[in-house]
Amino acid sequence: MISPSQRALEHVRGLFPEASPVPAAPITVNFHPDRLLAGGATVAERLAGEGVYRSQFETGISNGGLTAYPGGDRDRWEQRMFGGAYTGAAGRPLYGGLNLACYPDGASPRFGSCHLVLAEAVSLRATFSHGDSFTEPAVVGTATTFRGVWESLLSEVARTGRALNLPAPGPAEWVRALGVPRTAAGRAMDDYVEAQIHGGLTLAADVTAVVADPSFRGTPVEAHLRALGSPLRWAPGFRLAAAEFPAELRGPEVPALAAAVGERFGRETLDAELVGRAAREPSTWAGFGGRAEVLQLLKYVWHILVLRGEPAG
Repeated sequence: MISPSQRALEHVRGLFPEASPVPAAPITVNFHPDRLLAGGATVAERLAGEGVYRSQFETGISNGGLTAYPGGDRDRWEQRMFGGAYTGAAGRPLYGGLNLACYPDGASPRFGSCHLVLAEAVSLRATFSHGDSFTEPAVVGTATTFRGVWESLLSEVARTGRALNLPAPGPAEWVRALGVPRTAAGRAMDDYVEAQIHGGLTLAADVTAVVADPSFRGTPVEAHLRALGSPLRWAPGFRLAAAEFPAELRGPEVPALAAAVGERFGRETLDAELVGRAAREPSTWAGFGGRAEVLQLLKYVWHILVLRGEPAG
């Protein structure tokens, strides 16, 4: 009897069976290390204690949508994408991005200020889609059947002049540009190859590096990230003056909240660590709505840091 993860992989291979290997690139898993879990531990603290990365179905938190429960949107998307392979909360796929451009802020920074860099072997048990699974993408692939996803990327370049937030005059130039070493953040907020990882993630076996926002230097988060057992590297990071948050990107409440956070903590400039502090005390911002509304607005604050922030390192 095959496992749910094997069933999911076989289902996706069957949709696009033509042999075509995935380009050599690491999967990265972006996350916010300082968000609180049930029980009061931070994400980084729990990772250090357990040595296992868990799905939204188990943690109950998300840096995207909060629909990971039986009958929720995430459950429905996974049922469709993976041929009904998964039921229950345990053993669900985990989500990251294929970092084809080797961006130092990871493949999908909208989901977190830090990221895990996964071992090459993890790609062999991953499925891929051009775009987030919430869009229910029609084109998917695996490490050995990647052609459909690759052609979707090249088509986007031909149509728009960019893919993965990497501009190029045409597909050939874009492919060459992928191999250029980068030190600047990619800021690929909405344009990434999502990786769905099947079979779990054990930090000791599956992670080759941890990359953190420099605002966490000297904090308990740094200590917990170092305890994960992989080399710790520093990303460029993002910082932006509270007065420079625009209203047009995520609505007028976001710059107002950014100003309130800066005032509360006596800081003119916001960064990942400060946004995390604000997220750990949502009742402080009750004037902006209930807990869920405040946390959503703080996600938007983070999005604008990624889109408009200057390097913090």
